[in-house]
Order: sequence, then C-alpha cells, then structure tokens
Amino acid sequence: MEPPKHPLPGRHGSGPALRPKTHRPPQVLGLVVPLLLLGGVELAVRAGLVEGRLLPAPTEVLSALFGLGAADVAGHVAASSGRVAIGFLAGALLALGVGALVGLSRLAEALLDPLFQALRAIPSLAWVPLLLLWLGIDEAPKLVLIGIGAFFPVYMGTVAGIRDVDRKLVELARLYGLSGVALVRRVLLPAAAPAVLTGLRNGLSLAWMFMVAAELIAATHGLGYLLTDGREMGRADLVFAAILLLAALGKLSDGLMRRWETRALAWRDSVGATPR
Repeated sequence: MEPPKHPLPGRHGSGPALRPKTHRPPQVLGLVVPLLLLGGVELAVRAGLVEGRLLPAPTEVLSALFGLGAADVAGHVAASSGRVAIGFLAGALLALGVGALVGLSRLAEALLDPLFQALRAIPSLAWVPLLLLWLGIDEAPKLVLIGIGAFFPVYMGTVAGIRDVDRKLVELARLYGLSGVALVRRVLLPAAAPAVLTGLRNGLSLAWMFMVAAELIAATHGLGYLLTDGREMGRADLVFAAILLLAALGKLSDGLMRRWETRALAWRDSVGATPR
C-alpha cells in the first residue's frame, strides 16, 4: 500500500497546520430578542392582554423618562455610575492584592480563605444595617457596600487563576533561572490573566447589583433611589425605566470590560478568541 502523496497538514515536516476560520455573527443580532420582547409587551398591553398598571408598555416607560427631564435622568445616572466606579475600583484592587497573596502562599490561604468564603455567603442587604451603624448615612456606607460586592468575584478569580497555572510552566521557568518576583510577573500573572479578567467582569456586574442595595441607604439621587421612589408612588413606569437604565449601563460597562479583556488576551489562540 503506497503512502499518501499529500501528507496531512500539521504533521512534523509537512508545513504549518491549517487553522479553521471562525466567523462571528454580527453583534447587532443581540438586539433581536430584546426588541422582540419589547414589541410583544407593547402589543400585549395595547390589546388589553396585560394590565398596563402592572406592566407598562415600553412607550409609556420612555414617556416617564422624558417626563423626568434630561437633567434629572443624567443626574441619577451620574450618581449611580460614580458610586459603582469608586466602589468597584476599591474592591477590585483590594481583591487583586489579597487574592494574589492567598494564591501564592499556603499560609495565607489557611489563614484567610475560610474567612472570605464565609463572608462571601452573606447577602448584600444583610450588610446594610451594620454599615449604617458603623459609617452613618453618608456616601461611605454606599461605597463600602459596592466594594464588598466587587471584592469576592475578583478575589475568587484571582485565587483560581493562580492555583490553576500549569505546574510544568513553573518548573520550566525555574529551569531558565526565574524565581521570586520575576516568576510571578513573567509566568504566573500572564497564565492567570484569563481567570482574573473574568473575575473582574463578574465583580463589575455584582457592583451594579450591590449599588441598588447601597442606594437604599438614605440616597436622594441614583437609579436605586428612582426604583424606590417609583415603588412608593405606585408608578410601575418609573420602576421599569430605572430597570432599563440599569440594564443599559450594566451592558455598556460589561462591553467595555470585555473589549479590554479581548485586547489584553490577544495572545491567546483558543476557540473563543477573536481571530486576528
């Protein structure tokens, strides 16, 4: 039996392997389902199938937003966004440092990880009365609560990323004389980067969720305040307007974080990586 005249690509000495081209669907497809849902709700309310007092039509929600005025809406958005930005940065930076320490040190893991795993199980609203007692009703408890929400996903991602680094990479780096800070900077951190960046994205999402609980603490501006105000006045349109703004801001911030993640991990050659 004669050997094949054209050897399979990717074998030793047969040239470079063929990489399958991956085509991503256009991002505009992500709007199809939300637009269909909004259109369905609009038709259901107009046809009387759903009570508009409980589930307002999307056009009524937009009317409620326009009724508030651009200045008021911008003020609520700016207040909430500023709190999320400050709380997320503080919580994420602390989580990166503590997570790296726990991931690199078995002693730190034994001392700190059980405590953080227990604190992670505490619901967001359970922190509110304690923070009110400790920090009063100013901005401090709101920022601390958002920071708590951002801390744990980033901490978990950092610890998991460092622990999951292939031991062979570390052994190879040591053969080349790397140790200490150089080993961490050139091997451990790049290898752990995908898990760390995923933790950052999850932490940002949770920071937006904790922001709503934070703005229940005597807030006078913000989307959480707008939710509470709409509930107290019995206005479902205001409640849904605040929810839609939260969804839009969360999607926008996650999209920016995802773009940064794609650029930071451009060196990856994985199935989900964007083709270069």
